[in-house]
Amino acid sequence: MTDRTPTAHTRNTHTTMLTLIGLMTAVICILGPLSIPIPVSPVPISLTNFAIYITLYILGMKNGTISCIIYLLLGAVGVPVFSSFSGGLGKLAGPTGGYLVGFIFLALIQGFLMEHFPGKNIPAIIGMTIGTAVCYLFGTIWLAAQMDLSFFSALGIGVIPYLPGDAVKVILSAIIGPKLQNAVRRI
Repeated sequence: MTDRTPTAHTRNTHTTMLTLIGLMTAVICILGPLSIPIPVSPVPISLTNFAIYITLYILGMKNGTISCIIYLLLGAVGVPVFSSFSGGLGKLAGPTGGYLVGFIFLALIQGFLMEHFPGKNIPAIIGMTIGTAVCYLFGTIWLAAQMDLSFFSALGIGVIPYLPGDAVKVILSAIIGPKLQNAVRRI
């Protein structure tokens, strides 16, 4: 019979990870509502995807996705963590809800590539790019259905205006993310 009592190190590791999940969820909740509405689209410019990129660097795929899901659940119950300090199921069911749900796919894809190519920034950048594209695909289909638009019209108002800003967010994440990841590993 073996002793299955957790060691102090195991407890500290779990406590540290739970703390980091809570901290990174808070970062997403703080940056998510900061948004700039643009007149041509119901989708505002926000920092949510940037916060998720950084979260994945720090937490990895599983825990980063958990953090993203907690953020969405907080917003779903009405905590004003979505763009423009909004929240509630109505926001998730509305025109921009597909992009919000798409953040889960972003987290899974970026995290998957980062886990399979640890310490390598190019796969992380590819993961952020593909994850964002899948998030946009899901969001665009949802936006088109909600607003009775063609896919290409929804793409024009829900994706195209945001591509330059998202490129900047990916580049900044690729610079800042590894530094934060290394700092957290030392904890």
